[in-house]
Amino acid sequence: MKNLKYWLAVALLSPASYSFAQYQADALRFSQTQPSGTARSLGVGGANVAVGADLGSLVTNPAGLGLYQRSEISFSPGFGIGNTSSQAFGTTSTDNRNSLHVASFGAAFTNRRPDGDTNPWRGGTLAFGLNRINDFNQSFSYRGTPSIDSDILSYLGRSNADITATDLDDLAYEAFVTERDSKGTYIPSDYDNTGPLDQRETVLTTGSQTQFDIGYGANYKDRLYIGGGIGIITTRFNSTSTLSAVDPSAPSTQEGTSFGSLSYRETLETRGTGLNARIGAIYRVTDAVRLGASVQTPTFTSLSETYGASLDAVYDKPITVGNKTYTSGNAVVDPGSFEYRLTSPFRASGGVAVVVGKNGFLSGDVEYVNYSQARLNNDDVASYNFSNNNDAIRNLYQSAVNLRVGGELRFDIFRVRAGFARYGDPYKDSGRDRTQNYYTGGLGLRQKNFYLDLAGVYGSTKRYYNPYVMPNPADTPEVVVDSNRFTTTLTAGFLF
Repeated sequence: MKNLKYWLAVALLSPASYSFAQYQADALRFSQTQPSGTARSLGVGGANVAVGADLGSLVTNPAGLGLYQRSEISFSPGFGIGNTSSQAFGTTSTDNRNSLHVASFGAAFTNRRPDGDTNPWRGGTLAFGLNRINDFNQSFSYRGTPSIDSDILSYLGRSNADITATDLDDLAYEAFVTERDSKGTYIPSDYDNTGPLDQRETVLTTGSQTQFDIGYGANYKDRLYIGGGIGIITTRFNSTSTLSAVDPSAPSTQEGTSFGSLSYRETLETRGTGLNARIGAIYRVTDAVRLGASVQTPTFTSLSETYGASLDAVYDKPITVGNKTYTSGNAVVDPGSFEYRLTSPFRASGGVAVVVGKNGFLSGDVEYVNYSQARLNNDDVASYNFSNNNDAIRNLYQSAVNLRVGGELRFDIFRVRAGFARYGDPYKDSGRDRTQNYYTGGLGLRQKNFYLDLAGVYGSTKRYYNPYVMPNPADTPEVVVDSNRFTTTLTAGFLF
């Protein structure tokens, strides 16, 4: 059945050729952000471009640091509860994934001139902060019985010599699931009568992106505030997917074939470090109205990934390969590493805040980001050329507008907050809505030298997942994943 030695085949595999890896998906994943910052910032939906005096300003508009009156230090732990509901092959599956994390940690050091000082520069604030800007913790699964034209065996047995083999194709060949000839890959005759398969898959992702910022904001005549900052982003992303397919027909029945089941496991670990910078300004039009704007440079990130895959097959009836008989087959791709770079698109934000005396404020932000401007590259073009992926980025993605609104009411030492954020769909395909919506709320307690804030953020979005792509698009299985996540964040701060 096979003459090719497996280890020779593995030695020829490119470390960047893993089966379902679409680097354009990585470009989007690591370019998007979520509401972040302290519980106060989260409670108002992240709408703080024109608000200021919060460590969340480091991420959105460093000019807000100029509004500080006193120095402070704060710490914000968070807990997230994520749920998914997946529809595929006429069935619905649910899953969940929870996480405990640090949402924010930082300190602001303020130097303000006395009120009698005539210098127009009233003071400034130097701040250091750590903020979680992206959360990848999610688990979803699906199961069902696809049509024979859409199942994993049909994918593996697509007969076309011009189709580039993926790692999954190579593993299936080495585990005796498929055959090859001059015309391409095909299913062995032993499997010809295999009926509909019971197919299922679980996809687990973990990790996050955390941004460490150094920023400074200055105050000019208590009217104009300007600031700048540098951000260092660390990326940690892990993905494990396990796809299985089982022939429910008993070997003894007339319909039974040699194929019994297969299990394909794929793992990916990505680590990276990136750098960006931002500048901004806030102008106090009147005592009640503030206008803010900020611009963030593209983020330049170096990424390193480690990939591994394996496939195990079980045969209900023994199969003969050469002079040997097998009841199972297996193949493994040893973990391989690959390094590349990502340039994420720049961001521009504008905001307005209306301060209602000592009773609270209302704020709104608009953020623009063009995801089609993300670019991938690497030093060794001979090992992998990203030109096709960059073309896909331009063709798949578009510019998006993110909207954030929120407000705070003050009752003596108590605070009540609410907000909403809508992150626009980055895909050009208008037939599917991938908008992310966030509903937020919070409570606060303010004392002279201490404050305590609590925020809750409920986020929901929809994802469309293809476990593999068939030559005929109509046969490609699609999994619709509805996901939601509720995150609570508690911020404790001290003023000095």
